[in-house]
Amino acid sequence: MSLTGLFLCTFLVVHMIGNLALFADADGHSFNEYAEFMAHNPLIKTVSLGLYFFIFLHAVQGIAIWVSNRNSAGGSSRYKGSEKAKTEASAASRNMMWLGVLILAFLLLHMAQFWLKAKFTGLTREGDLYYEVSLAFQQEWVVIVYLLGLFALSAHLLHGFQSAFQTLGLNHKKYTPVVKAIGVAFAILVPLGFATMPIFFYVKEML
Repeated sequence: MSLTGLFLCTFLVVHMIGNLALFADADGHSFNEYAEFMAHNPLIKTVSLGLYFFIFLHAVQGIAIWVSNRNSAGGSSRYKGSEKAKTEASAASRNMMWLGVLILAFLLLHMAQFWLKAKFTGLTREGDLYYEVSLAFQQEWVVIVYLLGLFALSAHLLHGFQSAFQTLGLNHKKYTPVVKAIGVAFAILVPLGFATMPIFFYVKEML
């Protein structure tokens, strides 16, 4: 699960940087060019298939770990240690599971709003994904849902980033504090970067 999680972290950074094209110009020309490139480049299409697979695999692995932790909390001797440690580990696992469910629901909404329209049902203005984004983020409920989804993502990353390195055995007293610091920064800055987009369009419409 750690490898799939780190792959998805890489995707988040790339996706966020690409979407910063929303701020490049007022008419959305740069973002629409970026969207057109992403939609028709053969290499990107291949990578996208891998991305969908990794999302599915990460979800399956998360469910498997959650089930395993629940069974362990119910009396299995797989994990040894104090009852307090077991309780804390179990609570963290449960939180990660439900945060993952919220993120998946948010992802499905996100894809339905933009990817599904661009691929199948058609955009409000043909070839103008920028306009579709601006329309969506003018709606207060959409902005609220996105901010809640990004908050869930931040909480998920806050635990998951560091946990991934520990699972890979990269846990050392010299480097762990650095990994923790990077993890906290990542969990804050990446969701914050995404959050600027709905906030920008909503405030722009209000002014």
